[in-house]
Amino acid sequence: MANSAQVAKQKAWRLNSFSTRINVRKNGKSDYILSFTMMKALTIENLRVMIADQEIVRGLSLAVPRGEVHAIMGPNGSGKSTLAKVLAGHPDYQVTAGSVTMDGENLLELEPDERARKGIFLAFQYPSEVPGVTIANFLRAATQSRLPEGEELEATDYYAKLYEKIELLGMDRSFTSRAVNEGFSGGEKKRTEILQLAMLEPKYAILDETDSGLDIDALKTVAHGVNSLRGPDIGILLITHYQRILNYIVPDHVHVMVQGRIVRGGGKELALELEERGYDWAREAAGEMALTR
Repeated sequence: MANSAQVAKQKAWRLNSFSTRINVRKNGKSDYILSFTMMKALTIENLRVMIADQEIVRGLSLAVPRGEVHAIMGPNGSGKSTLAKVLAGHPDYQVTAGSVTMDGENLLELEPDERARKGIFLAFQYPSEVPGVTIANFLRAATQSRLPEGEELEATDYYAKLYEKIELLGMDRSFTSRAVNEGFSGGEKKRTEILQLAMLEPKYAILDETDSGLDIDALKTVAHGVNSLRGPDIGILLITHYQRILNYIVPDHVHVMVQGRIVRGGGKELALELEERGYDWAREAAGEMALTR
């Protein structure tokens, strides 16, 4: 008999689901069609992206439903961070083909701020410093910007939520009185990103190499924060080079990205296989298109 957690997950899946089809193309021709059953999903279909006349993402298809964590692994130069920036709306990248939808809405038609307000969150690989602005004030401004025009954020409600999230993430309240990322260690910067994630409660979070530059203690702290926020209302796309972080944030699905495409996919065991066999093994498959949910 299914336990209560399994039953709850099945109910959430049914509530979030509808049927959509992804038509996978290769060399401009339709090779095959894969069907997914998901409504509340970040869906990428046959995406192609260029920058400075160089194609970086080449016919990538992927679907991340709410309630799941998907990991993208790949070597340097495979296009992982480009994909993250395109999803967030970076203006330097040109989408030449394909589509990206969020819960059925065309994401590519939206400006970066509109994407953020509608539920896209990007945790940066290299977060910027904002001298003179405290984390508490920064998060208050970000929270206010997501409210309907004319609606004011109540200070008591804001700080109640802030302290609730700080406690959930195991952080000290004094942390929010510091200027955003100013003089922060790598671990502190990533903790700030996760606190933003907790406060903004997006529909989809893209974590671009959140493990970059972290020692094992900082990695465990960040992973604890991400795991605390997992649930049926958020889909997480975790981008990484290394299997190590997946020991602490266990994904539902793993995708291998090489030369701008998804070339292999599977469960968490795939990450362990990559660690053992390396990316040369995945590169051998780069000439063949593959896609898994």
